[in-house]
Amino acid sequence: MPGVEDGTTRTRLDPETAERFVPLRRQLGVSSFGINQIVLQPGQRGRIHRHGRQEEVYLVLEGRLDLIVEGDEALLSEGELIRVAPGLRRQLVNRGPERVVLIALGGAAPHEGRDGEAFAAWEDTTGVSPQELPLPADLDAGELRS
Repeated sequence: MPGVEDGTTRTRLDPETAERFVPLRRQLGVSSFGINQIVLQPGQRGRIHRHGRQEEVYLVLEGRLDLIVEGDEALLSEGELIRVAPGLRRQLVNRGPERVVLIALGGAAPHEGRDGEAFAAWEDTTGVSPQELPLPADLDAGELRS
């Protein structure tokens, strides 16, 4: 696939950062979608903004996020996700009292779903549709970290 780097890259979230916006896409070398860490201290808010083609998903990792979309406010708690369509104005707000840490995912191209291949064993070189292959057995107790 053109523009996609080979191999793997790795980074770590840093909720203690002084930066409000951390572009994880750049750290990871991701080229097909945006992924950013956003940290808002109590009382902080982001710009009112919108995207022409990109839809965004916000995943709250810590705290409670007030998301204002076209003037309507929604409160999201840890573990909640919300999708915002292209063209809608939005603003991220932390009304406190704790910090908010979230991940913002954005993309503009149609998703290419169902392009995966599954393998029963590492030795296999020919894959099948994941839906055709049963899930593997759970790990034995001796294979678990202690």
